[in-house]
Amino acid sequence: MPHLLIVDDEQDMIDLVTMYMENAGYTVSSALNGEEAETKLKEDRPDLILLDLMMPGRDGFAVGESIRSYSDVPIIFLTARGEEWDKVRAFSLGGDDYIVKPFSPGEMTARIQAVLRRFGRVEEKKEMIRYQTLAIDVHSRTVRVEGSGVQLTMKEFDLLVLLAKKRGRIFSREELLEAVWGAEYRGGTRTVDTHIKTLRMKLKNEGASIETVWGIGYKFVDGAV
Repeated sequence: MPHLLIVDDEQDMIDLVTMYMENAGYTVSSALNGEEAETKLKEDRPDLILLDLMMPGRDGFAVGESIRSYSDVPIIFLTARGEEWDKVRAFSLGGDDYIVKPFSPGEMTARIQAVLRRFGRVEEKKEMIRYQTLAIDVHSRTVRVEGSGVQLTMKEFDLLVLLAKKRGRIFSREELLEAVWGAEYRGGTRTVDTHIKTLRMKLKNEGASIETVWGIGYKFVDGAV
């Protein structure tokens, strides 16, 4: 799998993103400042850099501009600020995408995959999950039921894949909320119930593959292939 370099002055954020990305199968290294990042870039040759904008000393803009002067490695900027000017400046400096905190693991993974595909730095692999007439292509993020495509939102797809990959395992609502929406999400667990209800409806007869475990949460039925 591709190698990611995370650059952020907050160790807690590095640890969180590292957990998300390692769970998604990536190799991850990290740096706490620009100088360390450029050293790691030359030593580790990562396939993509996740670069925080708000760092003391040289901020992400300065670091990104320096890196872009000698390397075409894809850069995704991370920031708590979503102002248009910041986005324009990030792209003008050669950034390839821009993610505003807080973000979900699913959003970050999808954006990383999109950038890596665009640069030809990831080999497309088929990972299929099947159950009766339900077919999930994990890497193309497509779902079919009885041969027909099903349009899911990003969160619905991430919920389905998480449950289907761990068939038979019971997930609490809190676990699903953290895994799909991210640890910084401040909404309640009713969000999970609402998305599960809509997901079941879109999956038609196969919606029954997602079972409610009363008083705990949800699981994907045992025996899926």
